[in-house]
Amino acid sequence: MSIEVTGISKRFGDFVALDDVSVHLPTGQLTALLGPSGGGKSTLLRIIAGLESADSGTVEIEGKDATHLTPQKRNVGFVFQHYAAFKHLSVARNVAFGLEIRKRPKDEIAARVKELLELVHLDQFADRLPAQLSGGQRQRMALARALAVEPSVLLLDEPFGALDAKVRKELREWLRRLHDEVHVTTVFVTHDQEEALEVSDEIVVINQGRIEQVGSPDVLYDEPANDFVMSFLGPVTSLGGRLIRPHDLHVYVDDPGGGASRGVITRTLRVGFEVRLDVQVGDDSVQSVLTRSDAVQLGITEGLEVWLRPTVGAPTIAVPVPSA
Repeated sequence: MSIEVTGISKRFGDFVALDDVSVHLPTGQLTALLGPSGGGKSTLLRIIAGLESADSGTVEIEGKDATHLTPQKRNVGFVFQHYAAFKHLSVARNVAFGLEIRKRPKDEIAARVKELLELVHLDQFADRLPAQLSGGQRQRMALARALAVEPSVLLLDEPFGALDAKVRKELREWLRRLHDEVHVTTVFVTHDQEEALEVSDEIVVINQGRIEQVGSPDVLYDEPANDFVMSFLGPVTSLGGRLIRPHDLHVYVDDPGGGASRGVITRTLRVGFEVRLDVQVGDDSVQSVLTRSDAVQLGITEGLEVWLRPTVGAPTIAVPVPSA
């Protein structure tokens, strides 16, 4: 059930959406296409689904050339950000729709719908209309509908983007559990770094129509290929001409030696269990993050003189020089 994308390019007028993109999406994995808005990730997903045609390049699904196949012949399930539910049909009929147009036997449809509604924990809402569900429940219904036809590949285009933060978190945890149960090859688009890091087996970072890096969440976070990947996957600051993550900077109230940088705290901000610091080091304002307990133990206050030193082994990348 793997997907092989080779040399895909796509333009919309003068805008280059994808520029010679090649990537292998492994069988059975949950892969995130991650990047900023306008970076090309949704365009790539729609080309895989057959909803857009590429200007050049090929798409293989399950080892078969799908480049010129219609969406119906690619055996993919697609879930949009905005549900696309049939408002006049019950939850059960929405899930059954794809099976009904394929003329499956009624008893087979009923059994499959019952199985899927139980899988997504909506069996008690089978007779309700979509408008009677919460946003999270409607999105689970959309996932069940996409799975009903037993697709080779499940494609999700920012499926949780229209939901609030708490529901998003609950649903991405649920999606991970669901994927582990059904094992269908899944590709989802997101611009939410935490979502990609938490849910996916592999992340494809896309920016300005090109792939910046492909790897597991741990590899991308700990071994970013360049300053864009490092900056996009979590907060960064700069110290001594190098990018580093704020939580990888140790804060000392006495000079620990070893080349630590002296500075003065100019601002403190508590956000839950974290305390975020702005430290003026020479001409640079450097950010660091401590736990609340560590900040209390160190006696952190604005105006305090401190020393900063990177954690041993922390990823750092040279600060990019602006182009002329």
